[in-house]
Amino acid sequence: MMRQSMVKPRSTESNLFEHRLNDDGSPVSIFSLSGSNPQDGHLAAGRNGVKRLRTVRHPNILSFLHSTEVESFDGSSSKVTIYIVTEPVMPLSEKIKELGLEGTQRDEYYAWGLHQIAKAVSFLNNDCKLVHGNVCLSSVVVTQTLDWKLYAFDVLSEYDGANATATGPMLVFLHHEVSSGQEYVSLHGFGVDTDYFSSLLDARCLIYEIFSGMKLGKTEELRNTASIPKSLLPDYQRLLSSMPSRRLNTSKLIENSEYFQNKLVDTIHFMEILSLKDSVEKDTFFRKLPNLAEQLPRPIVLKKLLPLLASALEFGSAAAPALTALLKMGSWLSAEEFSLKVLPTIVKLFASNDRAVRVALLQHIDQFGESLSAQVVDEQVYPHVATGFADTSAFLRELTLKSMLILAPKLSQRTLSGSLLKYLSKLQ
Repeated sequence: MMRQSMVKPRSTESNLFEHRLNDDGSPVSIFSLSGSNPQDGHLAAGRNGVKRLRTVRHPNILSFLHSTEVESFDGSSSKVTIYIVTEPVMPLSEKIKELGLEGTQRDEYYAWGLHQIAKAVSFLNNDCKLVHGNVCLSSVVVTQTLDWKLYAFDVLSEYDGANATATGPMLVFLHHEVSSGQEYVSLHGFGVDTDYFSSLLDARCLIYEIFSGMKLGKTEELRNTASIPKSLLPDYQRLLSSMPSRRLNTSKLIENSEYFQNKLVDTIHFMEILSLKDSVEKDTFFRKLPNLAEQLPRPIVLKKLLPLLASALEFGSAAAPALTALLKMGSWLSAEEFSLKVLPTIVKLFASNDRAVRVALLQHIDQFGESLSAQVVDEQVYPHVATGFADTSAFLRELTLKSMLILAPKLSQRTLSGSLLKYLSKLQ
């Protein structure tokens, strides 16, 4: 992975490394940017990127953790290296190749990702009055939950919406690089004119590069719309207006574009605002979710939807039918992943006072019971299940009794003789 700056460096080197923090072992990404000249304009851009990433916070912007700058000497020459520690990520281009999605599933994933980046750009432009200056394929990274996040804030600068102009030392530097004919890593290619910096306000370059599979080389290439999906084309063309005042604002793109209306985007959006939904909406959604999950891109279901669902169940915002969807998704995991990502939630659910949740757990116990360790069953699961022996509902008492076929072999001799046999005697 690489830390990209706006202009291709001639005296700088950039890299990204995977690492784990010493205190808790959690994974992180470490971006580095090196230059031989401490006053190098690219290092100045890198410092600007560090400052901006540290202060600008948004769910769809890369999460900054720490940064430092080190100067090293080799004989008579010196090298300055800037390090940035962030949440663990991969470049979008690499993740796309790794996922290998095709057809409708690829289109749905792209729509979800572009929706996230559009929200980040809208936040910068409309809320912070900032211009990113380099929204393109190399400015986007992907998290472990397959979320797209915007970064590469090297030339991020203030933007005056009233006058449609952007100002700042990094944009002055960029203007100089363009004028002197420097080569671009990711060329927006709008030329240097009075409208140049206000042209950098949207994500059209990212849209072009995502669907064409090629880096943008010059402005005219943006007019080649053969690869742009039909549902996105009208909005994309509005982004290409020669007059900034007539270009589609990213906030309107998010709100109105037909392209973002698909099963994956709708499903994730529902899960993210689950606490705002009423019980009828939740019940309807979760009853449809097991079948819906079959149609969605499997990697996104397992890495994004499943954690959202597990968290919703654990904290009580999801209805009992959600357990069926959780177990359905969990069945697509390996035994080891199931134990890590699903079982902890299930164990916690046994402590729920919601009778519907307790019933759902016992009805599906054959799907996860064998995966529970004897210690967990004896110490954490059985004490809660046993309360069902005395429940006023005959159906719940019956389910509790049947669950012992799976749980009893995992109980200690002390629990069997001191507790279970007494409950069975009372039932008789």
